Amino acid sequence: MTLSRLSALLLLMLALAGCGGRAVLGLDASGVVKANAAIPAPVLNDKTGPKAVVPVFVATSRERSDNLSLPYSAKRSPKLNFSRIDIGIPPTHKNGEVEKSTTKPNPARNFAATTFQPYDSGQIFVEKINAELAKRPANQRELFIFVHGYNNNFADSVFRAAQMSYDFGIPAVTLHYSWPSAGSLGLYVYDRDSATFGRDGLAETLRLAAKTKASKILLVGHSMGSFVVMEALKDLAENGHSDVFRRMSGVMLAAPDIDIDVFQAQVADIGQLPRPFTVLVSRADRALNVSGRIVGGHPRVGDGSSIPVLQKLGIVVLDASDLDGGAHGVFASSPTLMNMARSGQLSERVLAGDERSAGQAVLADGTSVITGAASLVIYLPGRLLGVVQ
Repeated sequence: MTLSRLSALLLLMLALAGCGGRAVLGLDASGVVKANAAIPAPVLNDKTGPKAVVPVFVATSRERSDNLSLPYSAKRSPKLNFSRIDIGIPPTHKNGEVEKSTTKPNPARNFAATTFQPYDSGQIFVEKINAELAKRPANQRELFIFVHGYNNNFADSVFRAAQMSYDFGIPAVTLHYSWPSAGSLGLYVYDRDSATFGRDGLAETLRLAAKTKASKILLVGHSMGSFVVMEALKDLAENGHSDVFRRMSGVMLAAPDIDIDVFQAQVADIGQLPRPFTVLVSRADRALNVSGRIVGGHPRVGDGSSIPVLQKLGIVVLDASDLDGGAHGVFASSPTLMNMARSGQLSERVLAGDERSAGQAVLADGTSVITGAASLVIYLPGRLLGVVQ
């Protein structure tokens, strides 16, 4: 390896460092609940404990571990494992952040697991999700499925799922699919292989999600997790399970670390994508920009260089280049996105390309934009829409 290429590789590792860390869940034996037992009500305390608890249902292709701080390891499991983990949100939490600890977390300051309940089968998993859905108002009986990116250990990824659910006020039951990332900066290639390995597990998870009584299913993949999402959708389409797509209210790929040519091939293999289908890109994403240089300058889907290609594929593009720094994790940390989601400005109709502001919709030459409150630009194929106030 030449010195320049080695230097580029080191830059890549540094740039991608924002994707994860080495968090621990903070569980001990007292937090483990038997598979068929009732989950105890959380104890909330504004000073010494969490101010809120987010239940996260987990399907994972990681191997089960004896270490309760990380109950699932980086090893690849030949079968899916299922569980529910309740995540406490600390009273000092700031929107967009995951206040984690590399040692035993303090619930007054850190994200921490309060309970862990493994399930023996996918059938039980579906039953437990249905039971949680039944507790909610009719307009909140949806599923939000989050797929993490590169360099995430299990705690990192499940905390991120809980943070997004809480900060965005997502009216849904949270389901996290965790593929076996090594959670180590130096194991990028291992993670690429694990992302391929993880596609079958996500496809199975989506089939199970479609069997629940959820009214809608929203699927979000980040970074390398976007590759897992695309491969799983391809698996469903090629194996006669594209009916699952009809249960989805949308798919979003945030900062997808996928070669643009590979992505176009995946879209062709999938055929009709679930709708709305949205991709968040940023030209300010250092991780993807350096990654592109490592592969010889070939563009990544999320680096903002292929917006016209995505539009031709019928995909809505959110350009976050100038949004709250536009970093690799802006999809989860941006206060502007949170405000727009909570206010309805990023409604399903907008992402489907159906929303119009009175007097502002005009035809354009295959391009269209909505400018958000802080320079978020939404490209809708074939239309130009005006400023969202």
